[in-house]
Amino acid sequence: MSSASATTGAHQPGQSLATGGGALKTLEQFIIERQGDVPGSTGQFSRLLRDLSLAAKIVDRDVRKAGIVDIFGDSGEINVQGEVQKKLDILAHEEFVRALRRGGEVCLIGSEEHDEAIPIRIENCQGKYIVLFDPLDGSSNVDVNVSIGTIFSIYKVPDDHDGEVTVEHALQPGRNQVAAGYVVYGSSTMLVYTTGNGVNGFTLDPSIGEFLLSHPGIRTPEQGTIYSINEGNYNSWDTGLKRYIKWMQEEVPTDSPKRPYTT
Repeated sequence: MSSASATTGAHQPGQSLATGGGALKTLEQFIIERQGDVPGSTGQFSRLLRDLSLAAKIVDRDVRKAGIVDIFGDSGEINVQGEVQKKLDILAHEEFVRALRRGGEVCLIGSEEHDEAIPIRIENCQGKYIVLFDPLDGSSNVDVNVSIGTIFSIYKVPDDHDGEVTVEHALQPGRNQVAAGYVVYGSSTMLVYTTGNGVNGFTLDPSIGEFLLSHPGIRTPEQGTIYSINEGNYNSWDTGLKRYIKWMQEEVPTDSPKRPYTT
């Protein structure tokens, strides 16, 4: 992205992001700087993001070693979506739950790889947050080196709860989210998150074990030239969607942007 290049300076292949000549920030530095923007901040949210990033680093390590230590393949279990769980799904789930339990900022966890919400068994839990996540989306692709990722959403525990935080407290509208983000594990590992005030991306520099700000102020283009959809389901689509996809595939070089779109 041009905005990232202008901010961070040119990055040479094989060169650590930390020594690339730009004034880069770690994720932790960035979070601490932004903490002051929120009145009444106690540091819990900053620590929560730290816990999530730690779990992501551990999952990154496991993904990269999967073919060596025999953690490819199915576990033999079925998740709440009716999907066959992969060994890596379960490992990633355990790492995120472990990190969130230890941190103390969370009172309830919801994971795609667990049938029920996971309460943090601490009497009078003082954590302010509920975290919902898919620990490893796309894990069936890991044995062919296709990118996979973690998706997470953070909500506040309602102020009117009576001491025990239950799954009902997690059933909140999306507008109540405190933050949301994802981690992509691929040719590089990247953590992207937002608190509703801009979107920022951090790339893991494995030489120092830190997520570094590499993509500040990410924005979606006003007009794109690419579409992405699973066309294997084409026959089940309604007529309007089929017509729209065909429109994007038509060759009309005089249009702005030019068609056909790429996929």
